[in-house]
Amino acid sequence: MEFSEYPISAFLTALASKEATPGGGGASALTAALGAALGGMVGNLTVGKEKYKSVEADMYCLMNETAQLQKALTALIQKDADGFAPLAAAYKMDKDDPNYDAVMEQCLRDAAAAPMEVLRLSCRMIELHSTYAKKGSALAVSDAATGAVLCWAAMYGAAVNVVVNTRLMKDRDYARRMNAEVDKLMNKYRKLAENTYESVYQQLKKEKKQ
Repeated sequence: MEFSEYPISAFLTALASKEATPGGGGASALTAALGAALGGMVGNLTVGKEKYKSVEADMYCLMNETAQLQKALTALIQKDADGFAPLAAAYKMDKDDPNYDAVMEQCLRDAAAAPMEVLRLSCRMIELHSTYAKKGSALAVSDAATGAVLCWAAMYGAAVNVVVNTRLMKDRDYARRMNAEVDKLMNKYRKLAENTYESVYQQLKKEKKQ
């Protein structure tokens, strides 16, 4: 059974265990998938309402992409585990083995691939939540904000799971390119997530006072 098919309690037990997988990368993928699911919730609470008729077409487009992101992020829970397993085995190789460096390099690239994709998709989902917060039902604006910060957390988790692998790569040009993409995405989208959350938070506080 893949990790994405585990009951919640079983997944948490596996995550808390001493086993190498699931780990931070898989947890980040799950967190982003939860964030995406909240986007779907906002959309479903918006469409079909006369009050939001003017944004209904936009909302359906958002919901379609959100469903695809949720599916992809869910699949990355297992892909992260599959990517790390060969690296765990490579660490046990004899360092005098003539194939050691080549095997280790490939395993490090494979282990970094899934969290890198989690990072990219989390950032895209943050963009969608920014729109959900602006156009979605007022009844679900807090869910858009929650989804944004879940993807924000996933972004941070995914980033550190990329750089934990790039730091050991012999091909420093490749590692620097990956690190540069991580930095670029982090710098842009953490601000967008924070702004989306803060905008909703302040809006709700203001409305409560009235």
